[in-house]
Amino acid sequence: MIKTIEWAGDAVVMIDQTRLPAEETYVRCGNYKEVAGAIRSMVIRGAPAIGVAAAMGVALGVKQAAPQHLDEEFEIICAALAATRPTAVNLFWAIDRMKKRYQELRSSGSGPAEIALALEQEALRVHQEDIEINKAIGRHGADLLPVRAKVMTHCNAGALATAGYGTALGVIRAAIEAGNPVAVFANETRPFLQGARLTVWELQQDNIPVTLITDNMAGYILRSEGIGAVVVGADRIAGNGDVANKIGTYSVAVLAKENNVPFFVAAPISTLDLTLASGRDIPIEERSADEVTHLRGVPTTTPNTAVRNPAFDVTPNRYVTAIITERGVARAPYEESLRRLETEGPGA
Repeated sequence: MIKTIEWAGDAVVMIDQTRLPAEETYVRCGNYKEVAGAIRSMVIRGAPAIGVAAAMGVALGVKQAAPQHLDEEFEIICAALAATRPTAVNLFWAIDRMKKRYQELRSSGSGPAEIALALEQEALRVHQEDIEINKAIGRHGADLLPVRAKVMTHCNAGALATAGYGTALGVIRAAIEAGNPVAVFANETRPFLQGARLTVWELQQDNIPVTLITDNMAGYILRSEGIGAVVVGADRIAGNGDVANKIGTYSVAVLAKENNVPFFVAAPISTLDLTLASGRDIPIEERSADEVTHLRGVPTTTPNTAVRNPAFDVTPNRYVTAIITERGVARAPYEESLRRLETEGPGA
């Protein structure tokens, strides 16, 4: 299994996703500020992986904090990590989980050393739980894929976007492990090329058949290639089932509906944000114009070109066939099914 992120005691070590596939190198973050920088610069990316990184960043920060100023420094650490990227709710879920554990420890009279150890253990639990959650998502989603299907995916929602195994790619992995030899069509995912650089590389590591296409080929391929399903991940899911995911997902969902191809979203319960009534309330990150105007540092357009670079879009729930979580599969009406899964669990 690809090791996306690991705790090294005095550092957080993560594979540098900005250098893949040309170079497989690892970044060693020696303090919480470096973890925050890695999240912001997309050395590590993908909603669940960002959550794990944030939890480890909090633990590392507390371990290095001055005991006499622990409460003050804890708030600074959490705020710095929370300010890195606004859309992926797993980031805030992980930080809130670490805050809750910190408050429990403070209330029980634990000292700084005990708190630091307990938060390290909590971050490691977040990491391990994420892998198990992804495998459960895979099991629930595998049966939804037709036999020998060609499956389209957008961006990277695999092991690289999580602590391991993956959400959307976890569904594909689970189907193959169950004896269903599906094949993948991966959209390149401009402008950061997560599909071309990361999804293709990751699937090739596991010898899973994958064909790369440009984003503007999606409609043609859905119509002509007999695609059996689209499976994507998510960065935040509103209470009505609207889904924020990497920019371009909305277009793929519309094209899938036009061609009668089921459109599945695979994400953990921690990606749900039922405090939001709809996707209109999801904050959308706007990233640097350089990501659009340059490729690997080489200009691809004229200087001073006006640019928009929203990192995510929102797919309305009417285009979503089902949402696959570790607790089961939600279908419309999502206001009911998602709340049931979040509060009551599978079989509710």
